[in-house]
Amino acid sequence: MDHTQLMQLFQSQDRFARFVGIQLESMAEGYALASLELTEEHTNGLGIAHGGAVFSLADLAFAAASNSHGQAAVAITATISFLKAVRSGRLQAEAREISQSGRLATYAVEVRDDEGHLCAAFQGTVYRKKEPLLPDSSS
Repeated sequence: MDHTQLMQLFQSQDRFARFVGIQLESMAEGYALASLELTEEHTNGLGIAHGGAVFSLADLAFAAASNSHGQAAVAITATISFLKAVRSGRLQAEAREISQSGRLATYAVEVRDDEGHLCAAFQGTVYRKKEPLLPDSSS
């Protein structure tokens, strides 16, 4: 599987992630790392990172990791626990495949701040569709 092509696909086609400022940093089989540099626009009324921004970051990492096999995968469930408030800096979301069985796969995503503190824990399950993400995909 050519993960460079898949990363390019995500970076060019996920317009929402691009709009929010989320960057896909790396991708491998069942794995992805994404980041978000927090700005004032990412904060809520209390001046902390908006839950939607944190969820979106974790969701992009989840999507990239779950599609890293080259087969289209769509979320069927996702949950997040917010563990530490963040006001500024850079957040990183690291997604790992923790279970795969037939068409279903489950992923754990950890969102950490600049100092490596765990800020959010996300878990999601996907359904793998039959079609490949890339026309020449051999998966």
